Amino acid sequence: MPKNFVSNSEESVRMFKSNFLEAFSRVSWYVPLIIYVPVVLFFSYKAFAAGDSIPVFAGFLLLGIFVWSLTEYLLHRFVFHFVPKSKWGLRMHFIFHGVHHDYPNDTKRLVLPASVSVPLAFLFYFIFSFILTQEHLYAFFPGFVIGYLFYDISHYALHHFNFKGNFWKKLKKHHMLHHYSDASKGYGVSSPFWDKIFSSDFIKKTNEQ
Repeated sequence: MPKNFVSNSEESVRMFKSNFLEAFSRVSWYVPLIIYVPVVLFFSYKAFAAGDSIPVFAGFLLLGIFVWSLTEYLLHRFVFHFVPKSKWGLRMHFIFHGVHHDYPNDTKRLVLPASVSVPLAFLFYFIFSFILTQEHLYAFFPGFVIGYLFYDISHYALHHFNFKGNFWKKLKKHHMLHHYSDASKGYGVSSPFWDKIFSSDFIKKTNEQ
């Protein structure tokens, strides 16, 4: 995605003339926690009520987190960074992701608004319900949601926090390179794992001896 303009302002740029639509385009970083932590607890309870043992529950929970990490990468690379040629398509691209690259520090547009995340959650649950048995789905889906929450909250943190830990410093550098160096690489936000697998990672510069 070409980088034509980047603002370092933390304020939100208006995207819609309608106050109603504009309100649904902004969200505070903690809102996903309010919505989805109860979802994680509910389905975890349902998994044990359906008869999942602790090892089975833990296995499918971890599988859900792993599948989210791949989903995150694929959505970011092939959906959010798909740039159509039509005027209408470009407008939709700006609304869904282009605005974030133009205003990467906008505090109200760093986590997915519920108007987007809730329909997606229903869609993914519907898809997974055809693949997994009910008791396994109840363990898998909380893991998938936990992966999403880690992505959303860490995305906010990467843009606004300064880290001392080596893990977070590397993760922040990876994401900042995506924003300020080359937006055609570094699609993994919560992990650079899939960038390494699919050769979209940044080439590390080594000092010649």
